Amino acid sequence: MRMVMSSPDDWAARIGRRLRLRDLGVLVTVAREGTMAKAAHRLSISQPAVSKAIADLEANLGLKLFDRGPQGVRPTLYGEALLARSVAAFDELHQAVRELDYLSHRTAGEVRLGCNESLAAALLPAVVRTLNDEHPGLTLHVTQMSRPITEEARRLRDREVEFIIARGVFAVPEDDLDVELLFEEPLLLIAGAASRWATDPPNGLADLLTAPWVLYPPGEPPGTLVDEAFRAQGLPPPDRGVTTSSFYLRQQLLETGDYVTVAPRCMLAVFNARQPTVAALPIDLGIALRPVAIYTLRNRTLSPLARTTIDTVRSTSTGLR
Repeated sequence: MRMVMSSPDDWAARIGRRLRLRDLGVLVTVAREGTMAKAAHRLSISQPAVSKAIADLEANLGLKLFDRGPQGVRPTLYGEALLARSVAAFDELHQAVRELDYLSHRTAGEVRLGCNESLAAALLPAVVRTLNDEHPGLTLHVTQMSRPITEEARRLRDREVEFIIARGVFAVPEDDLDVELLFEEPLLLIAGAASRWATDPPNGLADLLTAPWVLYPPGEPPGTLVDEAFRAQGLPPPDRGVTTSSFYLRQQLLETGDYVTVAPRCMLAVFNARQPTVAALPIDLGIALRPVAIYTLRNRTLSPLARTTIDTVRSTSTGLR
């Protein structure tokens, strides 16, 4: 076997000078839109111009990047590989522009993060207040998430967000994520402060089999953990009541009836912010403490304001430990 090492000059002569940033942008758009026509509309250029850009890329690389069909186009194995690097390259360029903007203004810019509703309600208000005082020109884009981190991590890979604040089970199996533990907290069984469950607490989960529950949608972690807690005691999981992801609806139902539910400990302070409206019931669910962590994409360069926001999240979270 003979191995030949190519120099950077060789690469530039063969491919580098023929790969245009504009064509890579067309590649990414075609993959996202699924057809040449939709990509042309998205880019406000003609369809022949889109087709030519893709054809030029394929000719320069000597590889087929898309499979064409009556329903549109799909990236080939080679196309997927080039797309992954192209998305990362455009993200790095975007981050560079944002960093230059930050260096010129210092207090202005934008940060995109993902967070589930309970952590957004319990943690982010204090974070936003601090950031607003120190960086009044900052715009914070918060994407609400409800699925397990193993599913939501795609938003990091697709560069929709720079980091995610979420609960997760360690060790996270993905090898392209960096995880920083902030704190751990229990999942509590709660009811309205004026409900019969708070005034005459149940002795165990068996007493709550006939209670109306505010349940979580199937597959969402709090609900699956509750099901496991009941099954661990030889009991069927609760199945009557209301199913919702909304903590606002959850609070309203707890305040006005005999509903019971489970919620992270941090939500007690949110529910009782103005006056005591809910109470934790003295029943141990047997559920391990749940870690709350910051998730970032390994080897991705974060903008200065994203790093500042993470620092603020880190310092603010000490109040929830």
